[in-house]
Amino acid sequence: MGAKQATKVLILGAGGKIAHWVIEMLANKPGVELTLFLRHVRKLKNPPSNAQVLQGDVLDKERLASAVAGQDIVYINLSGTDIDKQTRAVVEAMNTAKVKRVIFVASLGIYDEVPGKFGEWNRRTISDYLPPFRRAADAIQASGLDYTILRPAWLTDYDEVDYETTQRDEPFKGTEVSRKSVADLIVKLIESPKHSIGDNLGVNKPNTDGDTPAFL
Repeated sequence: MGAKQATKVLILGAGGKIAHWVIEMLANKPGVELTLFLRHVRKLKNPPSNAQVLQGDVLDKERLASAVAGQDIVYINLSGTDIDKQTRAVVEAMNTAKVKRVIFVASLGIYDEVPGKFGEWNRRTISDYLPPFRRAADAIQASGLDYTILRPAWLTDYDEVDYETTQRDEPFKGTEVSRKSVADLIVKLIESPKHSIGDNLGVNKPNTDGDTPAFL
């Protein structure tokens, strides 16, 4: 029998803080080949030996198509008020290239699923971002792709892995979670790509309920 083929993973928005942890966790890992796609390559310091770096914008159709071709998994770590437009471009590129597995990091609150005073505070605080992220998540769910959508709580830079998840039809728990925790979940999905297909998961640190995140 021949050697097992490497899993090819494209990280869109590879300069982001969650992506930083994902890259670190997958750095030089046998059986994983990374393609790191971002607008400004200077954001990446010392990319690992199992990664190639591509500078580009996902709205550049040809550049995106070239990056997506031949991948096994696409992890979308994008942001901005045009996240819905960016996401639709990725969905189109993936369907054209027949790449099926996608992991998308959205936002808590896009389904009005955050209860209580924290939910009210969250809506007020990020009201401009929720509609584009909701449209982006809807595009992923309607894409025909093998998706997992993650909706993290408010993000911290704590060097810890401590999280739990909720489904889309469940009330969101907690107020915060570390970026490293979200990255840990993403890496688990990359390593076991058949897990959580079709899931839409809230991600939070246990026992962080409150009216606002504790770090504010």
